[in-house]
Amino acid sequence: MSNEANGKTKIDSGKVGGGGFRSKLNHALYSGEKKHVFAGLVLITAVFSVPWFLMNRGSKHQSHQDYLEKADKARSQRLSSSPVASAK
Repeated sequence: MSNEANGKTKIDSGKVGGGGFRSKLNHALYSGEKKHVFAGLVLITAVFSVPWFLMNRGSKHQSHQDYLEKADKARSQRLSSSPVASAK
């Protein structure tokens, strides 16, 4: 019977005093401490900025004006070469 009492005491003290991963995670999520808020912001920034950086690292962003100029150039080339193709 004394073994049962010791076992219950150990389990109860483990629940109260100890704290598993989930307990620590809940504390960090809901505490509102400045260091936890800062760590959350850093984590969210990393999660969204790393894929954005990897997607945009090799491409040059074109403005709308650049796109229009490129389209006009392609259109003029296509129209200027069509009479030559029809003469054949």
